[in-house]
Amino acid sequence: MILTLLLNSLNTTATGAVAEVEPVQEEMTFSLIDMAVKGGWLMLVLLALSIVAIYIFGQKWWMIRKAGKIDKNFMKDIHDLIHEGKTKAAVSLCEQFDSPIARLVQKGIERIGRPLQDIQTTVENTGNVEVARLEKGLPLLATVAGGAPMIGFLGTVMGMIQAFFNMSQAGNNIDITLLSGGIYTAMVTTVGGLIVGILAYFGYNYLTSSISDLVFKMESTTIDFMDILNEPAEK
Repeated sequence: MILTLLLNSLNTTATGAVAEVEPVQEEMTFSLIDMAVKGGWLMLVLLALSIVAIYIFGQKWWMIRKAGKIDKNFMKDIHDLIHEGKTKAAVSLCEQFDSPIARLVQKGIERIGRPLQDIQTTVENTGNVEVARLEKGLPLLATVAGGAPMIGFLGTVMGMIQAFFNMSQAGNNIDITLLSGGIYTAMVTTVGGLIVGILAYFGYNYLTSSISDLVFKMESTTIDFMDILNEPAEK
């Protein structure tokens, strides 16, 4: 009986000791904010570039969207007014639309009476000015698309340099955390740069494609307008 009590007491003590020694695992959470902070000051640069890219894309998208809005019967109405000799009414009709198409037609109407070649040159120059206005800011968006991944790669190199520097300073007391911390920072900046660059790249291509479609409409309108001027006057 005494021996049994002693064995039970020893087992209880050993179990308690094991429970005290057993480490408690802390739950690790993955936070995008913590990851961004770990990337260092280069993440602030990438954040600024992303804001610039979003601003340019939003501004140009809205401008192109407004530029493409015009009445489908616009050219038909212009045709009728010109052949009726109501040029002032045709100009007033153009002023109702905030569109490059309407502005280049308006310039052409205001030049009626001059040689057709001069009118066509004026319309084409007006179209070039409108296209340049639409494309303003796109080179900066393209720069963000190409520069953001390079800045992320710069952070990668800096993180690796920091990791190996820490290892060299540690001497014989090398810890895996010295290397993992630098690699973590390096990978964070790479991911951030790629995200900003990819979004800016797709945004740039979308805007470029939209402007190309609008330029095609402007060229088609220019041809239609010159055809109207070349038509014989109705008797």
